[in-house]
Amino acid sequence: MKLLAIESSCDETAVAVVENGRNVLSSVIASQVEEHKLYGGVVPEIASRRHAESIVGITNQALEAANCKLEDIDAIAVTHAPGLIGALLVGVNFAKGLSMSTGLPLIPVHHLRSHIAANYITYKDLEPPFLSLVVSGGHSHIIEVKSYTDFNIIGKTRDDAAGEALDKAARTMGLPYPGGLNLDKASQNGNINAYKMPRPRVDGSEYDFSFSGLKTAVINTIHNAQQKGENIDVADMAASFINAVVVCLTENLEKAAKEYGYTKIALAGGVSANSMLRARCEQICKNNGWQLYLPELSLCGDNAAMVGSQGYYEYLAGNIAKLDLNAKASLPIDYEICK
Repeated sequence: MKLLAIESSCDETAVAVVENGRNVLSSVIASQVEEHKLYGGVVPEIASRRHAESIVGITNQALEAANCKLEDIDAIAVTHAPGLIGALLVGVNFAKGLSMSTGLPLIPVHHLRSHIAANYITYKDLEPPFLSLVVSGGHSHIIEVKSYTDFNIIGKTRDDAAGEALDKAARTMGLPYPGGLNLDKASQNGNINAYKMPRPRVDGSEYDFSFSGLKTAVINTIHNAQQKGENIDVADMAASFINAVVVCLTENLEKAAKEYGYTKIALAGGVSANSMLRARCEQICKNNGWQLYLPELSLCGDNAAMVGSQGYYEYLAGNIAKLDLNAKASLPIDYEICK
């Protein structure tokens, strides 16, 4: 079964052709990074406009790269939530138009579900159940993946996401956009113990996260140093801050795995590309004799291949949308599927 998959939840216009959920025939991405770099972050209105300008051409490229025509496609999968509402609407409406004109089934795909599914592409033999840590610019979750379409949220952030905190810290240090990536690069030779950072906890919810206080701590540390005319060692500050974030994430992940009895752990989301997070998870899994699944770096960020992978399993579960499908800026990963 061949799916044409469409992703436009943020600032990447992406289209892919995926066969049977695991085999990527093509994956094309039009990145807007250079343009948004001028503003230090994603500008939603610009992102939406660029999606509208790019999506037809990107779709044609993806079909050509897969040596396919629309007649060879069996269904259309599209990210419908969560994300920037204007950006999502471009992809959803384009997918609805294709579905209407071709008669192909329309499959709605949740953005976080597709990030988890990136692991199915990297590891052809990976099957649920397993435990997943999903970390991105807008989300930080510990999720039980009970089946391909059955999810249970064990823990989540109460305020800022880990990726958002990393981006804000990078900006405060004067690092360019994309912040998380450049913060990771800056930290490579840094001392994780050079600056003392808090380890926030959520009282009464041992698996939840809170990163707003940690974000404020790094901002205050940098501003106080500037007011005193002191220099901040960017490598040390980056390493110390990332370490604090990673400790919060991995301590809760390890506790949850032991409590819920999981021995298969998968990372997902844009922040799963962070070198310190990957290394720490590798060490934890090695210490406990667990199996760790890390998506290929090319699949950590937003892409349509992962949408096609998850879309295949949504289709098998009967999650077919009608043409009144709408985009949603927010939607929990354990939402009830269409019937």
